[in-house]
Amino acid sequence: MNLIWTPAQLAMLAKVVDLHGFSAAARALGVPKAAVSRAVADLERALGVRVLERTTRRIALTAAGRLIYPHARRVGEESDAARVAIAKLQSPEGRPLRVVADPTYGRVLLAPLVPRFLESFAHAPLEVTLDAGQLAQGSWDVAIRTHPPGDESILRRPLGAPPALLCATPHYLQQRGTPERPDDLRAHDLLTPEPSEPAQFRLQLSRGNQRAEVPLAPKLAVDDPAVLHAAAAAGLGIGLLPEFLCRQGLATSRLKSVLPEWAVPPAAELYALYPRALESDPRVQQFVDFLAANIVPALAPLLTGRAPAASVREAPAAPEARLN
Repeated sequence: MNLIWTPAQLAMLAKVVDLHGFSAAARALGVPKAAVSRAVADLERALGVRVLERTTRRIALTAAGRLIYPHARRVGEESDAARVAIAKLQSPEGRPLRVVADPTYGRVLLAPLVPRFLESFAHAPLEVTLDAGQLAQGSWDVAIRTHPPGDESILRRPLGAPPALLCATPHYLQQRGTPERPDDLRAHDLLTPEPSEPAQFRLQLSRGNQRAEVPLAPKLAVDDPAVLHAAAAAGLGIGLLPEFLCRQGLATSRLKSVLPEWAVPPAAELYALYPRALESDPRVQQFVDFLAANIVPALAPLLTGRAPAASVREAPAAPEARLN
């Protein structure tokens, strides 16, 4: 048995179970998913037994896995405790971690996660500001935003590109008609993000192997998705919006999906940014790992009958987890 690597493999096994899948564990650890899968496979080889049963939809601990899991979790907890100790040593007493976020993403995605982070990491107080102006000033430890600056002193961690959709109010569609094919959008008022080329917005759509590109002159083009959502909700046109902003409106029938069988490009990529000088700060890494493990699932399209991932509390350790 490889005694040098077994503790790390045990810690990875615990992460897979605690975070309900290989993908979430990889995001939290900041490593490729393949590395987590390989670590668990190497652990099984070293022990000579299978610890996980894998199917296309779920993973579950085997009998051997259930025996090993409590030890694996303690290894992971001791590793986290070591990072906490270093964090206390490196940070001024009581100094909060300064987090700033774009207001739209902060309210919908970050706000539900703050209490969960503080419950799990009571040693790391936060100072959270939802202010687009402070994003440019740089007086922060972690920033959550789209369109990161091209500054080599700032490191970035991708958090995902939110799926997007076309939607409008039923009243607007009743007055103007519901588009049945992409080209019908030409006759409608479109509300879109700012185009990369100011002259014309070209909307690309796909349905299976079909592709469509529709040149449009938006009625409103703005880089703030909250403004677009407000305009669409006011019945001013068909909005090209991040899916997570439309969930409540769609669920209450205040908004209706347009051309739902056609996929549109995702919204702008969301990033966690932090200064290169804080790259080794355990508090920053813990917070960014937590964001990566929780915001990414929250951005995924909502499945019928399920709550958004960002609002679901982490379950306690369980013998089964979804396979991601």
